[in-house]
Amino acid sequence: MNLPPVRKVFEGVADRRQMFRMFDRHAQRPNRWQGDDSALFRGEWFEIGQLEHDYMFDVLPPLWMRGDTFAMREFLTGSITSVFLSLTIDGRVRYFHGYCDLSDPRSPDGLKAVITERESRPAKAMTREERLEHIWSATNDDYRGYADWRFPHAARGKRIVIVYRQDRGRDFKLLDQLTDAEIGAKLPVHLRYLPDAIAA
Repeated sequence: MNLPPVRKVFEGVADRRQMFRMFDRHAQRPNRWQGDDSALFRGEWFEIGQLEHDYMFDVLPPLWMRGDTFAMREFLTGSITSVFLSLTIDGRVRYFHGYCDLSDPRSPDGLKAVITERESRPAKAMTREERLEHIWSATNDDYRGYADWRFPHAARGKRIVIVYRQDRGRDFKLLDQLTDAEIGAKLPVHLRYLPDAIAA
C-alpha cells in the first residue's frame, strides 16, 4: 500500500465511538501481527472533540507533554504511538489525534505543521485520497475488508469496500478503484459536493 506520509483519514469531528473505531482502522488486515505494520498507521490523523481529548489525557499518565501536545505511553506497533494535539487554528482551539513514529523526533512537529496547514485552508474541500480515507473510516467492518483469493494476485491484501450495482446486486471493489460516482454515493450528503482540494 503506497500511503502518503501524513494523511487526514476522517472529515469532521469524530465522536468517542468513531474515535475508538479509528484507533485501529486496519484491524481486519491480513497477517495481523506478523510483520511491521508501522506504515499503515504512521501519519494518520483526524479531528476529535475536547471531551475526547481530555478523556484520553486522563486514561494514563502521558509518555511526554510538550505545550499543546501529549503522547500516549502505550505503543500501537513498533515506535508508533498516539499523539493528541490542541491547536489554535483561525482563532479557535481544536483537538486532533494522530499517529507519530517516535523514532523520528521531528514526527510530532511535522504532524502539527501538516494539520495546521490543512485546516487553515480558506475553503472547505477534500482531495480524492481524503474522500477514500473517509469512506474507509466510516464503513462498517462487514462492508469493507482486504482483497483475498477472489481478486487477481497483484490486488490481494489491498483494501476493498462493498459497492451496489444498478441491478441491485453488490460486490466488493478495490477502494482505490472506486469511480467518482461510487465515491459520491458512499459519502454523507454534506461531504458529497465539496470541491476537490489540491493535495499539498
